[in-house]
Amino acid sequence: MGPKRSREPSLLRVRDFRQLFLADTLSQAGAEVAPVALPLVAVLAMDATPFEVGLLTTFETLAFLLIGLPAGAWVDRTRRRTVLVTADLARAAVLLTVPLAWWAGILTLSQLYAVGLLAGAATVFFDTAYQSYLPSLVDQHRLVEANARLQAVQSVAHVAGPGLGGLLVQALSAPFALMATVAGNLWSALFLGRITAREPLPERTGRRHLGREILEGLRFVLGHTLLRRIVTCTATFNLFWSMSTPMLMLLIARQLGLPAGVVGTVLAFGGVGGVLGAVLVDRVVAWLGQGPALWVGTLAAGLAGALLPLGTGDWRLALVCLGQAVAGFATVVYNVSQVSFRQAVTPPRLLGRVNATGRFVVWGTMPFGSFLGGVLGSAYGPRTTLGLAAVGMTLSFLWIYCSPLRRMRRLPTAPEPAAVPQG
Repeated sequence: MGPKRSREPSLLRVRDFRQLFLADTLSQAGAEVAPVALPLVAVLAMDATPFEVGLLTTFETLAFLLIGLPAGAWVDRTRRRTVLVTADLARAAVLLTVPLAWWAGILTLSQLYAVGLLAGAATVFFDTAYQSYLPSLVDQHRLVEANARLQAVQSVAHVAGPGLGGLLVQALSAPFALMATVAGNLWSALFLGRITAREPLPERTGRRHLGREILEGLRFVLGHTLLRRIVTCTATFNLFWSMSTPMLMLLIARQLGLPAGVVGTVLAFGGVGGVLGAVLVDRVVAWLGQGPALWVGTLAAGLAGALLPLGTGDWRLALVCLGQAVAGFATVVYNVSQVSFRQAVTPPRLLGRVNATGRFVVWGTMPFGSFLGGVLGSAYGPRTTLGLAAVGMTLSFLWIYCSPLRRMRRLPTAPEPAAVPQG
């Protein structure tokens, strides 16, 4: 197997994958500006309370809960590249309304909530189609390599994006910093349109029933012993991580009174760790084993979160940076491993629904976490909320540790027969 792979061309020499890679590059950089700029619009430009900031983050992820399941069935009914391009253009149009409304003097928190919800809805379709489209561009045995390269792009963007976002907020104001995200979405749509491979339109097999198709995806994920454990672990971790993210911004920007550029720089350390994770993921997985890499990655990311509430305006801010970096490294190792596993064991006809089901479960907890974070932040302050979130993140590894995954050095590459719906 080794010699065979060494003779294969680099994935970046495969034209269609290269277009996807280029589309992802600036799209991800722009996308990393928005999570900094949009909350800072509320914090700095509109003097939002901790509850209102938490509510804004809730709206940004609410679409995964509202339309996450039907989105998978819809994606499986059409060509996925078309969904990707349409979602990019929709996100650009929605986000563009924020600087325009700010310039006209009519921007309100209600509009920010609506923008977060609509942009999140477009992201639901993009992410579902994106993970379902990749296996049609690369061979199955190169999925881990392909996901690692794309994760490296996301991690580099996570380094550059928040720092760039903070600087753009300082230079242009928070509303106009969102123009970087608009430009990234347009860039992504351009290169996705250059992919030459054409997916066949999915065949119509009799009368389709949306509810039945959704249930097929649910039955596969929940009926697969290992996938069920992985998505439950991710959902639990995301619940508590979404509590911490807006509170970290409030801690740094409001309680510590540090400028937006510092906020972006601190958040960028997560990307620094993510870049290292993407580069070293193959070695880490080979050393630990595929199953242990999942629970070790989750545990390490949770423990790193315990450093976040320790930050002050002096040298202890470096502890927050360290926590971000370790969490970024561990999360990338976990994500590359679990996404590649899900893509490998899922029948092609179910990819959209299975990815959507996974997203529904693992991202569907995030609106609740953001809302809970806002409530706790208002009652006890950002620092205490960050500490409570760290406890929850750390304990989430138990879902995988207390399962057969704990000692599985190699994960299966074929679906469990009992988990595959017939028809």
